[in-house]
Amino acid sequence: MADQSIISALILGLIEGLTEFIPVSSTAHVLLAGHFLGFKSPGNTFAVLIQLGAILAILLVYFSKLLQIVLALPSDPRARRFVAAVLVAFLPAAVIGALAHDFIKTILFETPVLICIVLILGGIVLLVVDRMQFRPKYRDVMDYPLSLAFKIGLCQCVAMIPGTSRSGATIVGALLMGTDKRSAAEFSFFLAMPTMLGAFVLDLYKNRDALSFDDATIIFVGFLMAFVSALFVVRSLLDFVSRRGYSPFAWWRILVGAAGLVGLLLMG
Repeated sequence: MADQSIISALILGLIEGLTEFIPVSSTAHVLLAGHFLGFKSPGNTFAVLIQLGAILAILLVYFSKLLQIVLALPSDPRARRFVAAVLVAFLPAAVIGALAHDFIKTILFETPVLICIVLILGGIVLLVVDRMQFRPKYRDVMDYPLSLAFKIGLCQCVAMIPGTSRSGATIVGALLMGTDKRSAAEFSFFLAMPTMLGAFVLDLYKNRDALSFDDATIIFVGFLMAFVSALFVVRSLLDFVSRRGYSPFAWWRILVGAAGLVGLLLMG
């Protein structure tokens, strides 16, 4: 049984890392895969806690740029505005996430049919937005005004419904408000750092009494696999989006959502 849990954790960690930063909803993929694998974790903590691996992956890839921004803070107004923009964008999710945490984890995370439907609907939205012709006003994340960042942060809150996708919500919101595709994805990367770290700390605190040593081992395995696979995605995603746009991810969402509904109908 322990070996089966380790294998499931490896699979789910791989899925988390591959899907966290693309607009397909990593939480939906991990929850659906866990459902069909028969994998359960106390308080549904696994899907949230292994995101730390993805956070560390993006910190590693962007370490040089983050260090430059930190060193420039005392003298560079653009650096200060960028840091403020990320914090302002993070604020709505921090407040709503803390208030609605229990409802999200006990109701929404336990409704696989809802997750599948949201995957399909989100895919349709992404297809429509990807085919729209925009004239971007913002092409550099360092130049995003605070008002734009706050609106993107509000869009991110929609992703508390599993299946929506945090990156998908922020990217679609950013595109509709005048950014180009590459910078929208990059801002989503930076916004992921405080958002996912905050979710990790809150979930760990809320479930501190429910976790055991065996749970910690399984979570570490998933975390490690998420870290390795997320490294690959973060290094290649921006170039892929610049060339192909978001329609491949939209079709993938629709396919996974439809397959999930068929699986639930056949298997329960």
